[in-house]
Amino acid sequence: MLPSAMAKTLQFVFLIFYSLSACAISKQSIEPYVVYMGSRPQDGDHEAQQAAHLQMLSSVIPSEEKERVSLMQSYHHAFKGFSAMLTEKEAALLSGYDEVVSIFPDRILQLHTTRSWDFLDKESGIGSQRLWRKASSDVIIGIIDTGVWPESPSFNDAGMGGIPSRWKGICMEGSDFKKSNCNRKLIGARYYTSQAESIQPPSNGSHAIKVDAFGSPRDSVGHGTHTSSTAAGSMVPNASYYGLAQGVAKGGSPSSRLAVYKACSLGGCAGSTVMKAIDDAIDDGVDMISISIGMSSVFQSDFLSDPIAIGAFHAHQRGVLVVCSGGNDGPDPYTVVNSAPWILTVAASSIDRNFQSTIVLGNGNMFKGTAINFSKLNRSESYPLVFGGAIAAESTPISEASNCYPGSLDADKAAGKIIVCVNTDPTVTRRIKKLVAEGAKAKGLILVDEADRGVPFDSGSFPFSEVENYVGAQILKYINSTKKPSAIILPAEEVKGFKPAPVVAYFSARGPGGLTEAILKPDVMAPGVGIIAASIPSSDSGDVPVGKKPSNFAIRSGTSMACPHVAGAGAFVKSAHPRWSPSMIRSALMTTAIITNNLGKPLTSNLGAIASFHDMGAGEISPLRALSPGLVFETTTQDYLHFLCYYGYKNQAIRSISGTSFSCPPNASPDLISNLNYPSTSIAKLGGKQTARTVSRTVTNVGPPNSTYTATVDASSGLIVKVSPERLAFTKRWMKATYQVTFDAKAASKGYGYGSITWSDGAHSVRTVFAVNVM
Repeated sequence: MLPSAMAKTLQFVFLIFYSLSACAISKQSIEPYVVYMGSRPQDGDHEAQQAAHLQMLSSVIPSEEKERVSLMQSYHHAFKGFSAMLTEKEAALLSGYDEVVSIFPDRILQLHTTRSWDFLDKESGIGSQRLWRKASSDVIIGIIDTGVWPESPSFNDAGMGGIPSRWKGICMEGSDFKKSNCNRKLIGARYYTSQAESIQPPSNGSHAIKVDAFGSPRDSVGHGTHTSSTAAGSMVPNASYYGLAQGVAKGGSPSSRLAVYKACSLGGCAGSTVMKAIDDAIDDGVDMISISIGMSSVFQSDFLSDPIAIGAFHAHQRGVLVVCSGGNDGPDPYTVVNSAPWILTVAASSIDRNFQSTIVLGNGNMFKGTAINFSKLNRSESYPLVFGGAIAAESTPISEASNCYPGSLDADKAAGKIIVCVNTDPTVTRRIKKLVAEGAKAKGLILVDEADRGVPFDSGSFPFSEVENYVGAQILKYINSTKKPSAIILPAEEVKGFKPAPVVAYFSARGPGGLTEAILKPDVMAPGVGIIAASIPSSDSGDVPVGKKPSNFAIRSGTSMACPHVAGAGAFVKSAHPRWSPSMIRSALMTTAIITNNLGKPLTSNLGAIASFHDMGAGEISPLRALSPGLVFETTTQDYLHFLCYYGYKNQAIRSISGTSFSCPPNASPDLISNLNYPSTSIAKLGGKQTARTVSRTVTNVGPPNSTYTATVDASSGLIVKVSPERLAFTKRWMKATYQVTFDAKAASKGYGYGSITWSDGAHSVRTVFAVNVM
């Protein structure tokens, strides 16, 4: 038994602890939420809507906390809604309102971080200069990202005509951004913060008060400047990154206009802010929106809790194409994000250029590693070579020192040496490993990594090179064969005409889609590895080679870089075909995509395996071929409403989303999603009692009249695919024709099988790819 005094003390402590815990439980945490309320009527009064939204908040927030009755963001152009600070209980109460379609936490979305256009032109096999020069300058691309560096030569407006009269956007000023920073190329710039449009109830009952937050459209990260110039940068001769990748830098549609919406910072982007940027961009008058942003594939939510999917749906309603990066969570399956069918989802590939840094061992053997480094080392020098695991700091596991963990190396033993580390633990990034070696006063770092080596890492002036496992084994064998191993790492060199290319980037997110496997995602692939484009001049001395001024360009990799390539290509197609809908442009890019590399062989993944359509979508875009696709698959807003029915949403929600009296068909089922008039086909389940499925597609002739197309099928072994009819005859332009495809899996192996149907009239080849999951 405890002494009574001690027992009373413990009892008192327990009561205090219990009281504090109960208090913490009763006082729920307050977090930002997005309240989505569907389509906005064309003639709606946004001030009246804001007043109604404030009234809604007042009904659920206690009167003693009335300072929280405030709209962080207000959506009132293409769709209705707002974001606000709420408790979970308050959010639940709001979800019961009839006009509320969905309410969800305001999650932070992540950034999906020249010669590429020449490579795409060359792969198309079509002469390009005349076609590029004929492109219209009336197309406007909206970029939702980290802002823009307006002084970059990529945003020069020399030779451009007047701004299109339909443009309604603005050039917002900030402490370091003036209206004069906009021009006939960069025609609009907006910025947002989490409180960028804080709207509170008026004190006198007249009008709501809008509280402006401090900010600027200027890019402080470089990501937004890079994506903007990739999509529509002006031509800049003699561009390079400190001498590497030298040539003419240009965007995919150099004649197009740019409107920049700064919704992100280095830490990411609030979903509510991205929704606001989409809403503004639609109302401003953009033709397409490029979004190199997305949530983690681990935390994907349904389509009506996804701010990008919601905004993109309403953009399509208004005739605006939304292009999004598919994410960098590859190479595992089910990692692709931004996979709603009304979004053009992009995978990333390499181009026919590489950056190599030669490693010269003390025995004279040389190995080519991948790197962007501007070291001053040369062949006449040599430094001791050591494996990281052999110089572990005291009490540090060898496995950590082998991976160059922070604090894992003995600085005295590392100083003045070139260190070899491995990458068996990907949680320690290449940048961290480089900083660890640099911090230990090492002379350089050789990293052994099979996957990462396909994506060049920029180590600045620090000697760095990355090699495959086989080469790494050779280097370690050399270290163990001599008492005084030595090596040198030479500065990076550009290698043009690299083969094979393109290759699916290892980081590029893969399908099938996590929300539905009945839509084949990603849609297409585009260059996203080692892409040079405009950036902000670096203020970090470690990034700038000795004796050099900060560069106006940077080399980056990610599906972030692939996405604006497709947006630029889409703008190029739009400039030639201004009447085409967003889905027609997407169809043209998909059905003309390339599925062979510069060796004339099937496209592969980074490890050499033949790429599937879940890796690369329909293939690598070919903007020049997309100008004349022959046939297109048009997917209408009505089709997307049926998709929402088949997915499982109720009539009331879909009517609010569409702003119409739409009703779901009585036989709505997830199996019917495959019947959506999409330019590719995915059968999520085929087998068991149902070994055959038939889907229907309708094509529109955008080529010459009096043309006849014949179908040919390429399918996985055992999968029987029949097309009916096998011939489609068109007597005029814009004429439509419908055909059916039957997939029979009785003799097919289990798992996904792939293939394609190609319609040809002798001049055009219209390829539509498919994936069939045999159970």
